[in-house]
Amino acid sequence: MKIIEKETIDAILKYDKLIEALRQIFQSTFTMPVRHHHFYQNAEGTENTLILMPSWTDNYIGIKQVVVAPDNHTKQLPAIHALYTLLDAVTGQPLAQMDAAGLTSRRTACTSALAASYLAREDAKTLLIVGGGKVAQHLLQAHSAVRHYNQVFIWTRNSSKGAALVSDLQKAGFNHVTYVDNLKEAVGQADVISCATLSHEPLIQGEWIKAGTHLDLIGSHTPKTREVDDIAIMKSSIFVDSRSGALHETGELAIPIATGILDPDSIKGDIKELCCGEIKGRSSSTEITLFKSAGLAIEDLAAALLVYQSVV
Repeated sequence: MKIIEKETIDAILKYDKLIEALRQIFQSTFTMPVRHHHFYQNAEGTENTLILMPSWTDNYIGIKQVVVAPDNHTKQLPAIHALYTLLDAVTGQPLAQMDAAGLTSRRTACTSALAASYLAREDAKTLLIVGGGKVAQHLLQAHSAVRHYNQVFIWTRNSSKGAALVSDLQKAGFNHVTYVDNLKEAVGQADVISCATLSHEPLIQGEWIKAGTHLDLIGSHTPKTREVDDIAIMKSSIFVDSRSGALHETGELAIPIATGILDPDSIKGDIKELCCGEIKGRSSSTEITLFKSAGLAIEDLAAALLVYQSVV
């Protein structure tokens, strides 16, 4: 069994190649059970969460094992640790184990970009990234693989964190990136808005959004948190990564469904249906589209296979 380190994963997972790998796996036949959540008290009396995310094809089985430990900041450790195990589906033989943190961040950003390839306007030129965490660090590179942006805004609650992200992106050659402190103005100018935050309350107000915008919503992944308000939901044609996850696990959709603002039957489709051509994406230049991502185990498998097949 191969042990694959984060540095190798980062070197292999080029954004354009990962987007195409995701497209191909969504077009294939696979099985993806609902993820398992197990809550437990650790030795210090704090409740941690163990999440197991399996998926498989005829040839491969993948399992992501995640532990969320909210008190880790007191130990100067990340709140989330994750491993990915890849097995041969025919024999059950373990093939590889790899760090899943970088794997997850990149596949999440690339899934958003894949959705945007169907939902963002072809002439989209201005991208707004809201958030400065692990996933946000990959959003510009991923979205730039499917659309050509000549203006990119970064907004974060913590301005120093946002400025640091802008500096890193500029050093990487993205000279058209600037930090903004007026979120309302930036939303009004953006053609694509990509949000990856832990916000409990809506950051994006629907009345700020112009016609033709694409909303890419990644963060607020619990049933009580959300990044956009009811007006944004009502104005949008909504697509999801999966109905079983996004409609129930994310407050973005679960809250407006519970209050009667959103009819779950009005969801236009999911990412697999988009990739397979079973549904149409954007229908006009003035339509406001919204993609809500909850994160799927099959996305991890696509990324893990791309890594594994590059090193064997």
